[in-house]
Amino acid sequence: MCRNASGVLFGLALTCFPIFARMMGNQDTICALATANGVGAIGVIRVSGNETLKIVSSIFSKDLTKKQSHTMHFGIVSNQSGEAIDEVLIAVFQQGKSFTGEESAEISCHGSPYVQQQIIQVLLSAGCRLANPGEFTQRAFLNGKLDLSQAEAVADLIASQSKNAHNIALKQLRGGFSSDLKDLREKLIHFASLVELELDFAEEDVEFADRTELKQLVKDVLKYVSRLATSFELGNAIKNGVPVAIVGAPNTGKSTLLNQLLGDDRAIVSDIAGTTRDVIEETLNIEGILFRLIDTAGIRDGAEEIEAMGIERSKEKIEQASVVLCLADATLEHSIQGVSDWKAELQANHPNKKVEMLVNKVDLIEKVPTEGIAISAKQGANVEELKGWLVSAVTGDFDMANETIISNARHYGALCNTADALEKALNGLETNVSADWVAMDIRQAMFELGTITGDISTDDLLGNIFSKFCIGK
Repeated sequence: MCRNASGVLFGLALTCFPIFARMMGNQDTICALATANGVGAIGVIRVSGNETLKIVSSIFSKDLTKKQSHTMHFGIVSNQSGEAIDEVLIAVFQQGKSFTGEESAEISCHGSPYVQQQIIQVLLSAGCRLANPGEFTQRAFLNGKLDLSQAEAVADLIASQSKNAHNIALKQLRGGFSSDLKDLREKLIHFASLVELELDFAEEDVEFADRTELKQLVKDVLKYVSRLATSFELGNAIKNGVPVAIVGAPNTGKSTLLNQLLGDDRAIVSDIAGTTRDVIEETLNIEGILFRLIDTAGIRDGAEEIEAMGIERSKEKIEQASVVLCLADATLEHSIQGVSDWKAELQANHPNKKVEMLVNKVDLIEKVPTEGIAISAKQGANVEELKGWLVSAVTGDFDMANETIISNARHYGALCNTADALEKALNGLETNVSADWVAMDIRQAMFELGTITGDISTDDLLGNIFSKFCIGK
């Protein structure tokens, strides 16, 4: 191996050393409640580590140390005095065949908090320790059962609140995203090795890496990475819900529209101006996307003190919203023109927001306006068209069924850094800069891609990621 390439590998080894050290020193047997706290029909306690079956057998009425993996066993768990705690079912997972990759067991007991606590207490007395947040998934990563992006998908899957959030997390958990990134990284490694090999033969003026082929590869990888980074806005919106502010003057039908969308009388509707004095928030699932609808106080001049406070909150919600629906009253010509101007101003000041004008109360006029989306919030006219617009405003040109969508802020940051490094490399190739500068940019791109899957990680990074998991996962 050439001097520079060896140096790179040595540097990567140093970066990864804390992980290897942790793997070697991670010998504790851990336990935790895997189901939610509180009373339920069943509770599940997870145990994982080299001494799992020995420890569990010591508190169980049967010896599980020689049992086959993926088998269930009925019996009694007792305390150290021999007093029965509960009748349970224990699932046995031999080393290499469990979620963590370690010898593991899952104890299904009755869902009494007292029973669960007693079983955990006797496990601790027998030699277990309580698991840290996310430690089971972290061990799965450290033992090669999952890569880092798949491990993070576990948390996203648990937290998913809509069909599309679930689908994004499930795709990532199954490894398609990781596989694509690893393939791209291996191609970059191949060319980087050839470029760096040239540096050892600089005096002979030889070229091992085809510059045309390398340039095309960098372009292809950059295009793919940039598309993934662009998808973050969509993925983040799907993961956390899309905030939609319904705004307009008093009596334009904002609360009526909210009720129509929800199919429920959630907001008070009245002909009296200023009825809505505070923001009302509700969620609506449309085609697997969670929208957080925000009915705001009508914005007008001369409002009394309490109403004025609601208007200020409305303005704050407009700032926070990803989508803004501006309602105009179809029966008032000045309302349509005023809202049209307001929409243009909002769009100019907030180019990243999706803003649309809704012309409400079209059931009360003869000629339907051509501006915006004409609706009747009271009768439900064109509300389905509005729902379709909301979905298309969020998804844009992304194919939700077939494209990889990212929803993780850490991945987004790494992809942006990858794109920056690739753009520098491409610029270097096009301007014929020295090979060592091109190699340095490609190495940086490889590094950033590696941080997504965990091929390159640090203890600090892992600690930050897994500390956000729930205990027992």
